[in-house]
Amino acid sequence: MMIQRDATPGIPECVLITGATGGIGAALALEYASAGSATLILQGRDAKRLREVADACTAAGANVLTERLDVRNLDALVGWLRTISRDEKPDLVVANAGVNIDTGPQGQGETWDDVQRLLDVNIRAVFATVNAVLPVMRARGHGQIAVMSSLAAWRGLPETPSYSASKAAVKVYGEAMRDGLARDGVRVNVIMPGYVESRMCFDMPGPKPFLWDAPRAARAIRLGLRANRARISFPFPLNLGTFLLSIIHPAVSGWILRKMGYGSR
Repeated sequence: MMIQRDATPGIPECVLITGATGGIGAALALEYASAGSATLILQGRDAKRLREVADACTAAGANVLTERLDVRNLDALVGWLRTISRDEKPDLVVANAGVNIDTGPQGQGETWDDVQRLLDVNIRAVFATVNAVLPVMRARGHGQIAVMSSLAAWRGLPETPSYSASKAAVKVYGEAMRDGLARDGVRVNVIMPGYVESRMCFDMPGPKPFLWDAPRAARAIRLGLRANRARISFPFPLNLGTFLLSIIHPAVSGWILRKMGYGSR
């Protein structure tokens, strides 16, 4: 049954989130449901987890639509997004789906199959998501798209080179799209979290300074999107540190990372 609610000022009425079964995605869905978004459209691969997230958001008062699909199936992803954009007209789309890989416990290196899978999810699916939802937003002259990057986009980590590179690509893409779409009334924001509690985070090797829990991260993201910040990056100390690593000489930044426990295997 559709739940009818008055729109809350500053809260998008309809929000679409890909990767809604992950740590940040699930927390963000519940954050918007609790804040007053009337309709949530959630995509994920894990049917059981997707239903759990949907039930929690429904209990918070939102009407929830779910779609179980693998974002690597670009034809299915684009087809679904075009249909849902036409039928539901989401005010906010968060391209959040992502995966991580690393060089292995002995530093043996990433496998090519894993690299291709990561690039399909972290880059191709994100670009496809933006491309699929844009026509409806541009036609009506408003909308908001958020792409999920990472503080690893500032300076690649030796344990996760492909992940770092993929998030750098998303960062640059989102910044360029923000400038290009401003005249069309479509806002684009780049989200750059640090370490946030999730299975993906805990599977990553290396130190995890300034670790945040997922609800805290979700709230920071929602408030940043409400303010239409170009970059929503947190926590501040880690954001500043990674930014500084990106602008100093690579030999120095590499030495600092080794001293911190990265790339020392």
